[in-house]
Amino acid sequence: MAFTIATWNINSVRLRAGLVSRLLTEEMPDVLCLQECKSPVEKIPAEVFSDLGYRYMVARGQKGYNGVAILSKLPIEDVGHRDFVGRGDARHVAARLENGVTVHNFYVPAGGDVPDREVNDKFGHKLDFLTEMRDWFHGERPEKSVLVGDLNIAPREDDVWSHKQLLKVVSHTPVEVEALGTVQEAGGWVDITRQDLPEGNLYSWWSYRAPDWNAADKGRRLDHVWASTDIAAAGHGSRILRDARGWEQPSDHAPVFASFDL
Repeated sequence: MAFTIATWNINSVRLRAGLVSRLLTEEMPDVLCLQECKSPVEKIPAEVFSDLGYRYMVARGQKGYNGVAILSKLPIEDVGHRDFVGRGDARHVAARLENGVTVHNFYVPAGGDVPDREVNDKFGHKLDFLTEMRDWFHGERPEKSVLVGDLNIAPREDDVWSHKQLLKVVSHTPVEVEALGTVQEAGGWVDITRQDLPEGNLYSWWSYRAPDWNAADKGRRLDHVWASTDIAAAGHGSRILRDARGWEQPSDHAPVFASFDL
């Protein structure tokens, strides 16, 4: 079964339901994973998406904060979530497709502004979250799985607009990059985006603070599509829909796509 998956930090699924609908109508991924939905599950406008053919949804939500959802044209089964760092945050949910592929949708904490856990609890939370991800995948090495989401880290030098200037900026610091690397290694995850697009600068996020984000192009690749080793070779067609960052009242993230032939 071939399928296309997209991941998008939507920054409020209710506020931007129209943008989600536009993406589903124009791009028609089989599965769309959303992060930062900022909505209780029962208030996600699921009927709007169902009318477009996305009749299946697995989600975890909170009022005005966090939240992850998986929308699908294809039948999916809810296979649970993990409460990382024991805070009760809606930052992970998993679903299984009929072909046996498990989709993990993650929203890793952003980490605040100061890359020092001694003075910034948010940064410590982020590092602890990544440690628990690593330990989970080390203990239960994933098979036939895809991991997507806003991982809030741009790992490579060409995943940011300026490696040198961002070395001390949260999302590209060496300690975060190393932590994400240990998660990837523990699970045997393959970065499908970079498997398909190994060279050149790639970004999926541009700050709202930039007066002209497109011209300035000070982006970071914070959104990722990974696959377990056993299905990574089936991944292809990776792309980032940069144009979506320029839609009216956009999220500051752009959707990331990949396809799998299984």
